[in-house]
Amino acid sequence: MPRRIPLIIGHRGAPGYRPEHSRSSYELAFAMGVDAVEPDVVATSDGVLVIRHENEISGTTDVAEHPEFADRRTTKSIDGERLTGWFTEDFTWDELAALRTRERLPRIRTSSATFDGRQPILRLPDLLAMIRDASAEHGREIGLVLEVKHATHFASIGLDLVPLIERDLRAGGWASGELPLVIESFEQTVLTRLQRTGIAASFVYLIEANGRPFDLVDRLGRDAPDYASFVTADGLDGLKGAVDGISVNKRMLLEPGSTVVPDAHARGLRVFTWTCRPENQFLSERFRTGGGKAAFGDYEAEWQVLADTGLDGVFVDHADLGVAFFR
Repeated sequence: MPRRIPLIIGHRGAPGYRPEHSRSSYELAFAMGVDAVEPDVVATSDGVLVIRHENEISGTTDVAEHPEFADRRTTKSIDGERLTGWFTEDFTWDELAALRTRERLPRIRTSSATFDGRQPILRLPDLLAMIRDASAEHGREIGLVLEVKHATHFASIGLDLVPLIERDLRAGGWASGELPLVIESFEQTVLTRLQRTGIAASFVYLIEANGRPFDLVDRLGRDAPDYASFVTADGLDGLKGAVDGISVNKRMLLEPGSTVVPDAHARGLRVFTWTCRPENQFLSERFRTGGGKAAFGDYEAEWQVLADTGLDGVFVDHADLGVAFFR
């Protein structure tokens, strides 16, 4: 039987080559042939959805170089973790528009770091328009895999992400089902609420290899289930009909004897995995080679293990390598 060809998703664009979530990162992913791109969304104080991996932005922007924002540096608890830095919810959009993107992993992705300081932060509507234009330019339909970040945290400070996401998707023409849309989150609560808005999308539950979903920790405390429980038979039974799929840390699929994919498929759930990266630092130990953390290891051998599971989608940082291998 021929191998299933998974959906190839440009994870934050093509951040193997350009600073993540920057305009050029997404443009490169489009040109390299991905099926969809994956932005993360967080909010500003005035309710603008911006595309950043985290709401703490010191590692991905030049905010620390702006003396006018020095007094915004603070320490917060985000999903139970103490973080010090600058947070999107403490800025208006007009203020964030003054910042420029930078490479998050400059010692690993030195070439990408040469693009630091050149590009502004994108808003969600900016990217929605870019995807439409790129679909027309490249003659193929490009999808959106939208990740909702820290929904419980934002709700706790009066920034409910659900109406903001609905607003932007409807305004951009992405809510009716005419364009391929997946919405994902590590918090099932926000997925359920977004389903109730009537947005036409596939809803995918993100599952870490360890830890507990913060929305459940916030509600249940020590009684909150861990992520691993959701890929057991009982856990998958509970997700059946509640979401359309799961997206798991690749370590769960690389474990010898893993049955996550067939178990999920048996319940009608799609399975995505993240993140396929070629550098030694990100590969499982048995696939690492010499040359240091930034050198490419035997990534094709690792990716083959993932492909052989029959999964439905993969997140890739190097869009060209992902398209060449998985397609």
